[in-house]
Amino acid sequence: MIGWGDNLRDAAASVRANSLRSLLTMLGIIIGTASVIAMLSIGAGAQKRVAEQIRTLGANVAMAYPDREAPKYVRPRPLTLGDVHAIDTSVPGVIAAAPALQGNGPLVNGNRNRRSRINGTTAAYFPIRDWRIETGRNFSDREISGAGKVAILGATVATQLFGTDDPVGQEIRVLNSPMRIIGVLARKGASGTGTDQDDIVFVPFSTAELHLGSEIKGITPGKVSYILAKIAPDRSLDQAVSEIDLLLRQRRGLTSDDLTDFRVTNPAAALAAERGSTRTVGWLLAAIASISLVVGGIGIMNIMLVSINDATREIGVRLALGARPRDISWLFLTEAFILCGIGSLFGVFVGIIVSQVVGHLAGWPVLISPETLIAALGFSCTVGMVFAYYPSRKAAKMHPAQALKR
Repeated sequence: MIGWGDNLRDAAASVRANSLRSLLTMLGIIIGTASVIAMLSIGAGAQKRVAEQIRTLGANVAMAYPDREAPKYVRPRPLTLGDVHAIDTSVPGVIAAAPALQGNGPLVNGNRNRRSRINGTTAAYFPIRDWRIETGRNFSDREISGAGKVAILGATVATQLFGTDDPVGQEIRVLNSPMRIIGVLARKGASGTGTDQDDIVFVPFSTAELHLGSEIKGITPGKVSYILAKIAPDRSLDQAVSEIDLLLRQRRGLTSDDLTDFRVTNPAAALAAERGSTRTVGWLLAAIASISLVVGGIGIMNIMLVSINDATREIGVRLALGARPRDISWLFLTEAFILCGIGSLFGVFVGIIVSQVVGHLAGWPVLISPETLIAALGFSCTVGMVFAYYPSRKAAKMHPAQALKR
């Protein structure tokens, strides 16, 4: 009876004796494993980025904004504070609604300055978007109604203008208007379009209208850039979107069939659809990469057949001396396992490097998880062993007398 140790020793000796052939055999497994890891990692990274973008929008948020692609013959009617109030009070399930008056302008703190987005809004904006104020406080009712010269900074602006200092209580100039910093927001990261959401400063809506409206492009007194509405968790977000759309149509004297110059959307739904597409593409790429593993498996089968042909007399001797057919089968399966195992480990190493390099050069997100590595390692070993099964059975079925004649 031949033990596992004997099989392992003999198989390892065969691999060493034919080192070049073994290396070429492993090359297919290495390339296949590396390809699967790279594709799965890039796909998982893309899915994670989309998931993060969905979270940055806030949960259960509907958005109304002017439709820049509306036909020119549609009579424009801007969104207003009256629309915000109507949505907040008339649409069932709306917890809060907030306007946004957005433009761009210079921010100055001493000898430091930068050009950033400026957003005039109300205190409800931050709870709607689940945007935490890390230090300081939110706008007060008095500051909102009285056009208070106060500001809340995004994390990027705070770092660029104040470095490691605490901005709360200090002043910056927004154009020619001094603004006292009352809060700094927690970092949000990039939006769905790749824009840095932290490169922004918020001021009360009335402040933006009164002090900045005539000086900053994009801010027009009396108009709202967009409206955000927080929907109760027990309400259908799609239903709320439809009801907001209907309300805005009614306020403009439009029917459900009339063209409008505004849109009401569920931003998270579009990103969720993108996430599903990204997942599908990721698995498709992994499936394509798996073809190279199949090619590697075929290479192992070919090499096993060649090894069996070269070792026919040895197989005959082993059988004649009492080796069982399954001992012969396990001998060649062990050799295939060694080739697959070493090739897979090298493939994992190469796959990690390729994923990082491709992600860095192409700017793609990459997420290499232990599950991905284990799955690729297991799949590649399985493919190799499956393709090695036929040659091992062929060797096991040899008749000793016929084998010894070779």
